Amino acid sequence: MRQALIQMLHQVARQEILPRYQRVAYERKADGSLFTAADLATQTALGQLLPTLMPAPLLGEEMSAEEQQQLWVAHEYLWCVDPIDGTSNFVHGIPYFAISVALLQNGRPILGAVYDPLSQETFSAATTQGAWMNERRLYSPSAPPDLAQAIASVDLKRLPRFLAMALVTHPPYASQRNFGACSLEWCHVAAGRFNLYLHGGQKLWDYAAGALILEEAGGAYRSLEQENFWSGESWTRSVIAAGNPALFDLWQRWLSQERLAHSG
Repeated sequence: MRQALIQMLHQVARQEILPRYQRVAYERKADGSLFTAADLATQTALGQLLPTLMPAPLLGEEMSAEEQQQLWVAHEYLWCVDPIDGTSNFVHGIPYFAISVALLQNGRPILGAVYDPLSQETFSAATTQGAWMNERRLYSPSAPPDLAQAIASVDLKRLPRFLAMALVTHPPYASQRNFGACSLEWCHVAAGRFNLYLHGGQKLWDYAAGALILEEAGGAYRSLEQENFWSGESWTRSVIAAGNPALFDLWQRWLSQERLAHSG
């Protein structure tokens, strides 16, 4: 099923996404985020194809909140889809966007794939079966000896103000990046391109596939609020993550110290 899902994402990208790259108008949703005809066409195509792999309904980013909630409470299995993660990048010609698809069982991903159609890299995973980048198996990457040598992917704008200020004024890592496509950021942590990851608030379709890929690659993650990432609110979760568990311990310890200092 993992290989069939990958082929499906490749097909949809060829037909619905790449022909529209830098050629499509956009509109703004109520929350200010962008959407395009490519997002809608991709979600529609996946809605037709995914049930042929597993007869489960599709919960997509481009649905209304009411539709999403109804599906969430009514079905054990769901296909969770972000048709174009990084729509702003897609619209403005920034080559960092992806299709992200996860099969959820009772709210947890059991199969996932993230496809970057420009680099032609596909990240995928299935529960207990490992994670892959194209045909290469992903394993927990080696880590720098301390945080001071790490490369971090950090989205500052959704973090608590005190924490964002701390990261700006005295960052514990060597360098920081943020490219605007959450699903790819998870995958690049799993592949060792980023050592650390921090995000203040992701939607279900932002993390569903990427979290499984990182977990199956041997990485570690939690939310800012709780150790068990999967407990609590499903629709918006913060993320602390690292590809290497030892580095993850150092990362979450630093963040905990900053939170304690602020509360004290």
